[in-house]
Amino acid sequence: MRLPAIAAPMFLVSGPEMVIAASRSGVIGSFPSPNARTSADLDDWVSRIDAALSNDPEAAAWAVNLVVHPSNSRLPEDLACVVRHKVPLVITALGSPARVVEEIHAYGGLVFADVNSVGFARKAATAGVDGLVLVAAGAGGHTGATAGFAFVEEVRQFWDGPLVLGGAISTGHAVRAAEILGADLAYLGTSLIACAESMAVPAYKAMVVAAGAEDIVPSKGITGVTANWLKSSLIAAGYNPANMPEDKRPNFSDAQDDAKAWKNVWSAGQGVGAVRGIEPVADIVSRLVREYDAAATRPRFAPTEGVIA
Repeated sequence: MRLPAIAAPMFLVSGPEMVIAASRSGVIGSFPSPNARTSADLDDWVSRIDAALSNDPEAAAWAVNLVVHPSNSRLPEDLACVVRHKVPLVITALGSPARVVEEIHAYGGLVFADVNSVGFARKAATAGVDGLVLVAAGAGGHTGATAGFAFVEEVRQFWDGPLVLGGAISTGHAVRAAEILGADLAYLGTSLIACAESMAVPAYKAMVVAAGAEDIVPSKGITGVTANWLKSSLIAAGYNPANMPEDKRPNFSDAQDDAKAWKNVWSAGQGVGAVRGIEPVADIVSRLVREYDAAATRPRFAPTEGVIA
């Protein structure tokens, strides 16, 4: 790996081309299984990624993100596909990882659990996962309410395994900061939405490039789970960002259904202001590596005359 980071799985954004490009660029590539319209499509995607990366000694690992929420009726088929292909890393989200841990461990795969609170982190650790992905405040998509500074510190009190931190990490400096806090890897989401290999439609990419932190609105009103959304996309879909419905119940069945609210509303995290344009993944990672290296040699603050030491 050139950078201690994972290209986070993003709904309707991450696909085979993005995973392959990320892994070849030196970060772990990943995608959520519902991005493939059917379990048959998922089998094709996994086969393509495996064929492209399995014989590339310089490629980083890759992962499939499984939605383990009880409403996801596709989970058994998607899990069977993951097991059949022996996907090296599985990232669970929106539920207990206990539903998949045993089957993935049986072939030697690793399970990282995506969690957005200290309580869920404790439960995931008890379920026997290999790593924890802490989704902190400011993260795009489904987000947490705990600041990364506090999140990592508290989880490290009971977890000494691999730890990933997500939440407004869009620069190499932020990746370095995540390490200093005690994380092993950073979760890169928003910084890659507008990459050339992304599945995001052109209007979504353009909105991300134009947006800043003040354009992000947290709400349960789209999926039933708190997520961060681009204000302009909410308005375009007929929502009032200042008065969002917050009583929606989660339902992750038929995720690709065009009637689902999230098909026309786009997410991003508070680190969106660092996105500079539509670039290939390789160029974005190279810039982050330069920033990451520069952060290690940045001079510390030295008090000067007139400044309180």
